[in-house]
Amino acid sequence: MKNRSKSIIRLMVTGSIVFAALFTSPVQAQQPAPVKNIVLVHGAFVDGSGWKPVYDILVSKGYHVSVVQQPLTSFDADLAAVKRTLDLQSGPCILVGHSYGGGLITEAGNDPHVVGLVYIAAHAPDKGESEAGNGKFFPPAYKSLQKPANGFDYIDPAQFPADFAGDLPIKQAVFMANAQMPTADGVFHAVIQNPAWRTKPSWYMVAKADRIINPDLERMYAKRAGSHTVEIEGASHSVFESHPKEVARLIIDAATGVIK
Repeated sequence: MKNRSKSIIRLMVTGSIVFAALFTSPVQAQQPAPVKNIVLVHGAFVDGSGWKPVYDILVSKGYHVSVVQQPLTSFDADLAAVKRTLDLQSGPCILVGHSYGGGLITEAGNDPHVVGLVYIAAHAPDKGESEAGNGKFFPPAYKSLQKPANGFDYIDPAQFPADFAGDLPIKQAVFMANAQMPTADGVFHAVIQNPAWRTKPSWYMVAKADRIINPDLERMYAKRAGSHTVEIEGASHSVFESHPKEVARLIIDAATGVIK
C-alpha cells in the first residue's frame, strides 16, 4: 500500500512537470528579442546629417542606428538607397521617415527587416496616391518652392528659415537654406503601390506649426493608418532637429511597442 502511494505521488509530480513544460516552454520560446536597429530616412531639400541630434540620443540608449543618404534624384533611386541600408541590418528594425522620406518608408517598409514605421511630419500615402496629389486636398502654407527648368526643385533660400525651420536658431536655418539639396520634382508625384502601414504598426509625430506639410494632412495620415500619434506644439517642419528628444522618445516607443 505504501509503495502504491509513492508511485501515485511520483506520477503526479511527473505529470505536473510535463504539464508545465507543455504550457510554458512554447510561450518562452516565442518571446521576441528587443528591436535594437533603427534606420533613419531624411526628406527633400536636406540630407541625413540633420538626424544627428536624434542619432546621438538613440546611440546613447544602446540602439544601432543607420542613416540613409538617398540622392533625391528619383523616387526609384531613393527607394533603392533605403533598401540597400535595410539589407545591411542584422535583425528586425524600426524604419523612420521625415517629410518626403515618409513616402519612401511607406514602400520600403514592406521589407521583412521592418517591424514598425515611424513618420515624423511625413507623408504616408495610400495605394494610388502621391504626395503632390494629397497636398492639393490639404494645401501647405509655404509659397517659396522654386521649379527651375532643369527639373530639380528647391526652396527660396531667403524664405527657407521661416517656411522650413521656423523654430531653429536663425544661423542654423540660414545654413540649411544654403546647404539644401535640390530635389527632382518627379519624386513628389511618385504613386505609391503597396503601403506598408496597412500591414505594419506605425507611429506618427505631427508638427503643429509645419508650413511645408499641412498639419491637418499629417493628422489625416496618422488617423488613417491607425498610428500611435503625438503632436508637438510650435514645431516647424524641422521638428526632427528642433525636438530631437521627443522624436527619439517616439522612436523608442516604437522599438519597444512592437514586442508587447
